Amino acid sequence: MVKNTEDQGSAGGFRAFVALLSYLPSLMLRLGGSFLRLKRDAKKAGRVFQKELMHQGIDEGTAAELTEIYLEPSSIKQYMGLFR
Repeated sequence: MVKNTEDQGSAGGFRAFVALLSYLPSLMLRLGGSFLRLKRDAKKAGRVFQKELMHQGIDEGTAAELTEIYLEPSSIKQYMGLFR
């Protein structure tokens, strides 16, 4: 009797895993699209940020370095580091 309920529990867990696995491709597409929008918006903001820095009198090299630091949080490496 006890063994039968253990088998049912593991079968239920497997079904849940399969159901979750079936949602994975659409979830990855949605997350990928969101990430690409984030990158596009960050790149656009980085250009504005760099232009404003140069307009305020900061030389081009320093402005480029500061812009890289500004854009660093939108890097995929930052997000992948969260899952380690």
